[in-house]
Amino acid sequence: MKSIKDILKNFNPLEDKYISREFQAYGIYLADKLGEPRKKSLYIKLAKKIPRPILEEALRFVIDAKARKKAALFMWKLKELNAFKKNSGQKTKRTRRSK
Repeated sequence: MKSIKDILKNFNPLEDKYISREFQAYGIYLADKLGEPRKKSLYIKLAKKIPRPILEEALRFVIDAKARKKAALFMWKLKELNAFKKNSGQKTKRTRRSK
């Protein structure tokens, strides 16, 4: 990762978007590592919703595999790690049955 000094030297407020949260920075980092800078909003959303250890495990898997389609392999690995399933411990809303 770059140091703060390097980031501030290269920062152009007219062209660069403002990043205020850590998960936004991690999402952009994921997009760069996976070779999809145009889809950074997707990776920012994933960084916000999915726990960090799961994302890091999937990223390590992709980097070690040296795949051509890194993003597709990353999404497949997230699916294998059950990252997209809702927590089973949460209560669900019950609907009232009509009589």
